[in-house]
Amino acid sequence: MVKDMTQGNPLKLILGFAVPMLIGNIFQQIYNLVDAAVVGRYVGENALAAVGSTGSMLFFLVAFVGGLSGGAGIIIAQYFGSKRYDSLKKTVVALFYITTILTAVSMLIGNLGLDFFLKVLEVPVENNVRADAKSYMNIMFKFIFGMTAFNALASILRSVGDSKTPLYALSVASVLNIGLDLLFVIKFDMGVEGVAYATIIAQLASAFICFIQLIRHRKEMYLTDIEWKPDMRIVWLIIKTGIPSAFQSCMISLGGMSVQRLVNAAGSSAIAAYTASTKIDTIAIQVIVSIGMSLSVFAGQNVGIGDYDRIKKALKQTLIVMVGASAAIAIIVLFTKSFLLTIFLDPSTAGEAMKIGETYLSIIGVAYVIAGIMQSYQNVIRGAGDVEICMVAGLAELGARILFAYLLVGPLGITGIWLATPLSWGCGCIIPVVRYYSGKWKLKRISTE
Repeated sequence: MVKDMTQGNPLKLILGFAVPMLIGNIFQQIYNLVDAAVVGRYVGENALAAVGSTGSMLFFLVAFVGGLSGGAGIIIAQYFGSKRYDSLKKTVVALFYITTILTAVSMLIGNLGLDFFLKVLEVPVENNVRADAKSYMNIMFKFIFGMTAFNALASILRSVGDSKTPLYALSVASVLNIGLDLLFVIKFDMGVEGVAYATIIAQLASAFICFIQLIRHRKEMYLTDIEWKPDMRIVWLIIKTGIPSAFQSCMISLGGMSVQRLVNAAGSSAIAAYTASTKIDTIAIQVIVSIGMSLSVFAGQNVGIGDYDRIKKALKQTLIVMVGASAAIAIIVLFTKSFLLTIFLDPSTAGEAMKIGETYLSIIGVAYVIAGIMQSYQNVIRGAGDVEICMVAGLAELGARILFAYLLVGPLGITGIWLATPLSWGCGCIIPVVRYYSGKWKLKRISTE
């Protein structure tokens, strides 16, 4: 279950850790994919637009909690690698308090500010799109703690080398989500509310499974005899380490909301196309994301013992795999895009949305190689604790995405918005590459503080 990544073949360890994470990440994305597919095929294009037009809003409110969980994961990985188990325990306790408080704040903001967010995003009032979006998000915000709890628990497990438990949890939750979607939407005709209830029940189930596994294997993770009084030094360390990632996630989600606003203004067909296409894109890019996350854990544990040559070797091997995998994914997406879109859209009634979606996938597919290179370098320096530079890189990517989207939408229409993403990846790739070769990331070792 627990995996020490400071010994053994680097690439074998990274891929062995990444495969369960990849499957788990895909299952996690299946939540939203199934929701979109069921709504799009059984309720209609306008209902799909309602669910899709609010995704960036939900991500914005959980991004800060998720960023701090990621920061705690970096600390835990380095403490585990350097065998500082007392500090590891204190980090887990501090993460518990931080997650609980921030989840409550997110729930409050989401429920009280829902009408404001829907107005800012320009979610269409016509065809009940805004009314359905409000019904869906009302339920999601009330039970947001299922998502934040899973993210925190999964971060702890993965940081000590356990990528299998989150996989099992997400596998069970995804099957449960599919069954409940079909039951609530098709059998009980609950519409978008049925999709929301199916999702939150599945999220709570995944969090519960991770929690039980954490309790059962607490001795292997050195989590026995825990003092539940928070150590404020560790709380501050999590905040210091996690704030850049949390801020970056929030800014990226704000960028997503800005782009979503442009898409929403283009009408329900554009929203439905964007929703369907981004679900496909999110699944396709999980290979890149999972290998990157695995490399981050590998870097974190090896930074903990100061073995930088081992990290350098791992990056070279990972880059070769990343480029090959990215090219293969691009080819698959380009040749199957029309078929994949029919999972969400009925070609006989959503022909315009189908065409828009095909254009999006054609543009995004050819840029996956850039994303693979960016993820490789960025996750090495993130695992080392150089989170400020990761934040700068993320902000550069965000700024470029917004800038290009608003500049190109005028002369190129909706296609200009799609082109903004690969252009922003190129901008976001430069900073981590330069930082890595400067060697300054080696000075950010957390576990020696």
